[in-house]
Amino acid sequence: MVRVLIIDDEVKARNILRHYLEQNVVHPMEIREAESADVALSMLDEYNPEIVFLDVEMPGKSGFDFLAEVKSPSFNIIFTTAFNQYAIQAIRFSALDYLLKPIDPEELSAAVQRHLDAEASRQSQKELYQNLMQNLAKPEPSEFKIAIKSTDGTHFFLLKDIIRMEADSSYTHIFLTNGKKFTASKTLKYMEEMLDGHEFMRTHKSHLINTKYLKQVSADHSIATMSDGSQVEVSRRKKDEIKNLIGS
Repeated sequence: MVRVLIIDDEVKARNILRHYLEQNVVHPMEIREAESADVALSMLDEYNPEIVFLDVEMPGKSGFDFLAEVKSPSFNIIFTTAFNQYAIQAIRFSALDYLLKPIDPEELSAAVQRHLDAEASRQSQKELYQNLMQNLAKPEPSEFKIAIKSTDGTHFFLLKDIIRMEADSSYTHIFLTNGKKFTASKTLKYMEEMLDGHEFMRTHKSHLINTKYLKQVSADHSIATMSDGSQVEVSRRKKDEIKNLIGS
């Protein structure tokens, strides 16, 4: 029996989420609800949830305020939010789960299953939540730290630490300004989507570069040279884009 807590100020949103959980998740659950962060905080001693669905935008105390007061949660959190790009980037950069409202039942089921299957230690989760709170304290998303999971744990980088990324099947090699190489257990497509809106550019199906470290491009614009001397391919359809970038 999995103990679930839904925290949302809207009755309709809580009812819909409960309905989807009961109809789409086969694992037995005990589901309780809280209409505010304060009510949820008062419940934690008596009810020890394993999964918390936490609405980000609530009057009074937000979902992030709730998390700040809990400090070291012993439960997994799945954030729920209407479209809020700043909050979503902070959550994604911290490798945490979220669901966009209106919630899709299949995405909900997948999120619950990920948490049921998760083998991450409590310490690892604590570090992710700490990174989220630190990111939220930053004035700009460009200052966020990104949490990258690998087979040997979770590592945290500033975007300015990353020169480029290279695809390797379902993994991504990350090349850093300190000369080190790190392999993430995520696809390059995942990394590209997460870094959308920042100074990163997909030059080729196998390469994603931090444009601030682009030093030069070959005469035919097919090869880009980075600040560390590495060279990456530029696909034919990206040649004009990188030409314009060098020109600017």
